[in-house]
Amino acid sequence: MSVTSRRPGKQPTREFTVATFVVQNECVLLLWHRKLQKWLPPGGHIELDELPDDAARREVEEETGIRVELIGDHGLPVARPRQLVRPAGIQLEDIQPGHQHIDLIYFARPVDPARTRAVGNHESEAIRWLSLVEMPAAGVAEEVRLWAERAVAAVAAASERTSSPRAR
Repeated sequence: MSVTSRRPGKQPTREFTVATFVVQNECVLLLWHRKLQKWLPPGGHIELDELPDDAARREVEEETGIRVELIGDHGLPVARPRQLVRPAGIQLEDIQPGHQHIDLIYFARPVDPARTRAVGNHESEAIRWLSLVEMPAAGVAEEVRLWAERAVAAVAAASERTSSPRAR
């Protein structure tokens, strides 16, 4: 979804995007982005009329072949209006001069933990499940590592809540 300025030359064009940190066994799924030449989580643009939650799940499946469930809070415990998953964060990325992405950051885990073998697409050269310990040696940027740490902690906490006797 593109938002352009009414005052040309004064503000950059901005597009809404998603990035989803998928966690399995305390490892995070990252892709070596062909164009940018760095490790990134699956993600991309939110399509016109698409909900951010749906975009986050779609981008992961398109880029890796893995179906995921998003981990996160909802605004209110009500059925109506529909409550979307609250992003773990929102950041503004400078993509090129005059163009930015408003990036909604999500955390997720595979729907089927037995089917976590990722397949790539034309945007990535490699896909790997990386532990937090492996990330510095693999050259993962600090910002991605920090989000990955938060994702691992959030997914562990969510798993603990769903498996505790009190949650049942």
